[in-house]
Amino acid sequence: MQPTATLRLTRHPDGVATTATPSLGWRVDTDAPGWIQAWAELADGTGAVHRLAGPDAVAVDWPFAPLAPGERRTLTARAASSTGGETGWSAPLEVRAGFLAAGAWEAAFVGLADPDRVAQPALLRHAFELPEAPVEAVLYASAIGAHATSINGARTDDRVLAPGWSAYDKRIQLDSTDVTALLRPGANAIGVALAGAWRTEGYGFFGRPQRVYGEQPSYAAQLWMRFADGTERTVATGPEWLARGDGPITDSSIYAGETVDLRLAVDGWDEPGIATDGWTPVAVEEVALTPEPRLAPPVRVTEELAVVEVITTPSGATVLDFGQNLVGRVRATVDGPAGTVITLRHAEVLEHGEMGMRPLRAAVQTDTFTLAGTGAEVLEPEFTFHGFRYVEVTGWPGELDPAAFTARVLHSDMARTARFASSHPLVNRLHENVVWGMRGNFLSIPTDCPQRDERLGWTGDIQVFSPTAATLHDCDAFLADWLVDLAREQEAHDGVVPMVVPDALRGHARPAAAWGDAATVVPWELYRRYGDREVLADQLPSMRAWADVLLAQAGESRLWEGSMQFGDWLDPDAPADQPGAAKVSRDIVATAYVARSARIVSQAAAVLGDDATAAAYARHADEVAAAFRAAYVTPAGRMMSDAPTAYALAIGFDLVTDPESRDALGARLAERVRATRYRISTGFVGTPLILGALAATGHADAAARLLLQTDCPSWLYPVTLGATTIWERWDSMLPDGSINPGEMTSFNHYALGAVADWLHRSLAGLSLATPGGTRLTIAPTPVAGFDHASSTQETPLGTASSAWRRDGDEVVVEAVVPPNATATVVLPWGGAPVEVGSGAHAFRGTLPAPAAPAGPYSLATPLAAIADDPDAFAVLMATLRGFSEGYAAGFAARTSWTEGSALQDVLFGVPPHTLEELDAALAAV
Repeated sequence: MQPTATLRLTRHPDGVATTATPSLGWRVDTDAPGWIQAWAELADGTGAVHRLAGPDAVAVDWPFAPLAPGERRTLTARAASSTGGETGWSAPLEVRAGFLAAGAWEAAFVGLADPDRVAQPALLRHAFELPEAPVEAVLYASAIGAHATSINGARTDDRVLAPGWSAYDKRIQLDSTDVTALLRPGANAIGVALAGAWRTEGYGFFGRPQRVYGEQPSYAAQLWMRFADGTERTVATGPEWLARGDGPITDSSIYAGETVDLRLAVDGWDEPGIATDGWTPVAVEEVALTPEPRLAPPVRVTEELAVVEVITTPSGATVLDFGQNLVGRVRATVDGPAGTVITLRHAEVLEHGEMGMRPLRAAVQTDTFTLAGTGAEVLEPEFTFHGFRYVEVTGWPGELDPAAFTARVLHSDMARTARFASSHPLVNRLHENVVWGMRGNFLSIPTDCPQRDERLGWTGDIQVFSPTAATLHDCDAFLADWLVDLAREQEAHDGVVPMVVPDALRGHARPAAAWGDAATVVPWELYRRYGDREVLADQLPSMRAWADVLLAQAGESRLWEGSMQFGDWLDPDAPADQPGAAKVSRDIVATAYVARSARIVSQAAAVLGDDATAAAYARHADEVAAAFRAAYVTPAGRMMSDAPTAYALAIGFDLVTDPESRDALGARLAERVRATRYRISTGFVGTPLILGALAATGHADAAARLLLQTDCPSWLYPVTLGATTIWERWDSMLPDGSINPGEMTSFNHYALGAVADWLHRSLAGLSLATPGGTRLTIAPTPVAGFDHASSTQETPLGTASSAWRRDGDEVVVEAVVPPNATATVVLPWGGAPVEVGSGAHAFRGTLPAPAAPAGPYSLATPLAAIADDPDAFAVLMATLRGFSEGYAAGFAARTSWTEGSALQDVLFGVPPHTLEELDAALAAV
C-alpha cells in the first residue's frame, strides 16, 4: 500500500481559519509496520515549501506567511519515513481566512424599531443591485440572539441558532460563509429571521429570572464581494434595512418553546422584487464590541430519529416515544384546516404513564403551530431546542400517523472520536448514554442540562468531564472557544471564575473548588489530548490568575479551609434538599484542588518554555501537597474524612506519592467501597476518580464490582430503568417509577458520565501517554464480569485501538498503533512492558478467570463475604423480604458490609424461625 498523507487545520476542520497562523496536523495511512516520520514538507500554493525534520505532525505551527483577512490558500503535505517510505502530496486542503482586517467591520447591529413585546421575533431584509455576479463573496454575519440568513430565498448555511451563545457584554461571535453561488446579476436580497434566543432569556432561580443581556435581539452582517475586474464591494447592515415583527414566528424562547402561526407567512420575504408594504426601517443598536470569529463548530442537525411507539397515557393523551432522550426538536408534516392549532409538549420521562413535566421547573418546552390550511405543511421551530424523549401531541387533525414525525438531533457539530464495546450489554448502554449526554449538552457551550430553566455553562460539570469529553469527541475548538469567555468573565472578577460561563446569573463571584478549576483543568486536558499548545498559550494568564486566587485563599498554612464550597456535590448520602452535604470534608476537596491547579500551571508553563513560572508553581504545588498530607492523612494510612472521595483525591491527584502510604490508602478505599456493598458513595468530585484510584492501587476487582452494581445508587441502576442518558442524581427516578422529589432533578447531565474515561483508559486499556498521542499506553485490565472489552479512538495521528478477550485460561490482547506513533504495552499477566511501533499487534498469555466467590455461608459469615457474593446477598434479601419488605429495604440501606461483623450480629429483631430459614438457605448457595 502506497503511504498517503491527509492534512488538516488543527482547530478548524472545515478549513476556515479564525487566526492568521492556524496550526496544522496531518496523518499518514500506511500498512508499513513501525512507520516513523523522518521529514515532512508543506506547501501553500504560493510556491513556498517548508521542510520539517523529525516526527512532528501534531499541532505544528503555521510555517508560511500569515494569512491575510479573507485570503484563500491551497495547502498540501507529504512525508517520508526513517526507512525511506514516502507519501505523495496529499489531497489539497482549501484554507480560507474567516476573519476581517482590523477596522474593516462596518456593519451596524439592527432590529425592530418599535417592538410591541419583549423578545419579539423579527424578519429583516435588504435589496441591492449587482451589475454582474461576483467571482467571490463571503458573508460575515453576527447576532446578539440567533439568526437564520438567506440570500435570494436560499439559506446561506445549515447552522442552527447561529452564531451561538457567548458572554454578550464581553464577546460577540461572527460566522463567515462563502455565498458566491447565491448571488446573481441584477436584483438581489438578503433576508434574516431573527429571535432572542439566549440574549432575551431570563436567568435565575426561585421564580425570579432576570434578563441580563437585553430585551430584543439584533443582527449585523456585511457581505464582501470581489468581481472579475478585481473591484470589491461591501453590503452591510445599516439604517436603510427594513424590518417587520408580524412574521409567522410570533413568540420564541429557549425555555418556553416557540409559537408559530403559518397564516402569517410572508411570501417572498427573503427574495428580491417584492413590495415592501408592511416593512419599516430598522432601529440601529449601539454596540461597543466588534464581533470576533467563532472558533467552535456550529450547532447543526446531526441525526434524525423516528417514532418507536405511540402511547395513549392513562389520562388519554397521545404521546410519541422516540426511544432516546435527546436534544433537538420535532419536525412534523401535516395537512389540516386553516386555524387548526397543534401543540407539541416535550418531556424526558414518563411518570406513572404521564408526561413528567415537574423537573422542567419554570421551563415549558412547548411548541404551538397554527395551520394555514394550504395543504401539506411542515412544522418545526427555528430558534429553540428541547431535551426530550417523549412528545405529547394535541390538536392533530384526523388520525395521527407516527411517520409524520421526526426528532431532529441538535448539538455543536463535533466529530466522534471514540468507540467502546464489551461483553457486558449494560455497560455498553452506559457508554452510549454518556455519548448522548455529551452531545445534548455540548450545544454552543457546555451546559449542565438541556431541558429545565437552567442550561447554563456550569464550570464544575465540564471540569470533571473534560478528560472524557476529549476522548469521545473532537472538542478542541468547542472548548477552546468557551475558554475565551471563561477568561473574560474571570477578568471582571479579579481572577475568580464565575460558577457559570457565560456569567448569566450575575451573582457575587466567589471561588469554589472543582468549579473554578475548569480554568486550569480544561485547557490542560485539551493539550494532553490534542497536543494543542495554542490553548495553553492563550489561557496561561487565566490559569495563573485562578491558581493565584486559590493560593491566596490557602495563605501561609497552604490549606484552603472554612469557606463556602460545593464540595463533593450530590453525594448520594446527602439529603435531597442539601446536595452539598457530602461525607467528605469540604476543606479536603478545596485544598486538593489548590494543589491540582498549581501543578497544572507549572506543567503548562514548562510546555511553553516559561521555566521560572514552572518552578514557582511546582514549589507552590509541593507545599500544598505537603500541607494536605500533614493535615488530612494519618500515619496509619487513613484520611481524616474516612470517605471514598477523600481517598480518591489523595490518590488520583498524586497528593500522596509514597508507595507504602498509597497502598494503605488504596486498601482503605477498597474497604470503604465494599462497606457500601459496592454502591456509589461519591458525588461530582469523587466519582470521576474512584475507579482509577482503586485500579492504580491494585484493587481493579473492587472497581469492577462498583462499576457493575445495579442497585441504587450505581452507574447501572439508571440503565436497568431504561435510561438513555446520564442522570443528574443517582436516583433521579425512584424504583417505583416516581421522579425524585428534589427540586433539582435532570435526566440528562453528563458529569457522572466521567466514568467513560475509565472504560477506555483502564478497562479496555487505551490512553495517550504523550500530548497528541505520539506515544500510547496499551494497558488493558481484564476483570470479573467481562469476557472482552475494546476501545477504538481517532487520535491526531490516526486510528488506535486496544482490545482484550478471554480464551479459556488465556487472554488475548490486540493493539493497533497508528503510523508515526509508538506504544508501551503493559500486559495483564505481568512481565516487562513491550515497546511496539505502528501496525497491528497481538499478545497471548495465561490469566485464569477470576474465581467466583464461594461459601460455605451461614449466619456466622462476615458481612464482607456476603457483599462479595451476589448469590449469597440475593438469598439474604429474599429471606428478609419474606419476613418484612420494609425491614429488608432498611437493612440493605443501613448495613455497613465490613469484615469485622458477622451477619448474625446485625439481624436485630428477626425472629428465630426466619434466622433458621436464612441459615439453611445460605448453606445451600
